[in-house]
Amino acid sequence: MNDHQKVLLAMLKDLDKVCRDNHIKYMLFSGTALGAVRHHGFIPWDDDLDVVMMRAEYERFLDAAEKGMDRERYFIQREYSEHWPMQFSKIRLNNTACIEKFRAKDPLMHQGVYIDVFPCDNLADSKPAGLLQFAASKVVIAKCLYSRGYETSSCIKQAFMQLCRILPLRPFFEICKRSGDVKTRKVHTFLGGGSKYGRSVFDRKYFEESVEMIFEDGEFPVSACADEMLTVMYGNYMRIPDVSERNCKEHVEILDLDTDYTHYLETQKTMKIHGVSKSIR
Repeated sequence: MNDHQKVLLAMLKDLDKVCRDNHIKYMLFSGTALGAVRHHGFIPWDDDLDVVMMRAEYERFLDAAEKGMDRERYFIQREYSEHWPMQFSKIRLNNTACIEKFRAKDPLMHQGVYIDVFPCDNLADSKPAGLLQFAASKVVIAKCLYSRGYETSSCIKQAFMQLCRILPLRPFFEICKRSGDVKTRKVHTFLGGGSKYGRSVFDRKYFEESVEMIFEDGEFPVSACADEMLTVMYGNYMRIPDVSERNCKEHVEILDLDTDYTHYLETQKTMKIHGVSKSIR
């Protein structure tokens, strides 16, 4: 592991303790689940860590984390909060810098080292209704990205964000979340930012049972249906990608494990959005 991954692992252990102490079900997700299965730890070139929870567990976790995690050490960056307009949450490490490849509109947005915490929601049993949820998620995400300061050279994306920013958030969020459904056959992680419908839709059973799996020097919950879930997300997930395919996993532009992100806010204003990731440590 590199130093960044060591810090993330320590953060995961603290998150895991809160979940176990409060009987909250969560799982390693996305590239982190893939790393657990294929590498028994981090994907060597990955620089983030993802967990997922069903919506009810997710909301319980955020409340429990506020009370149970060391607030001197951690900042709970809740979805749609005052300085975090995004549709998912993060656990941030205070007194660090982990600045991603965008220029934040809000200078008070915490930009320390983080773990992504994604919600998983009910998917309507009707295919047309499910597609409507997917479309609603695109509006929600576009509004959130615009508020955060997302920049793109795509004229289509720019126009879509401009359109979505004037639309009300709540109706689209409620369509996507579909909290009125008690137990549909499938679930979705559209609000985790999945770009394709088919790769963000899963059988409910994938999230109902977990197994403990080795991840670096610990054991953490992964879906008991990890093979099926990862196949949905990545296809032949055991194939090691070529070096040219790995740069999509580099999220961070400025990393400093010893200095608060506020030290780099002026640098962030002038950095190249598509520049090469660099470590300041």
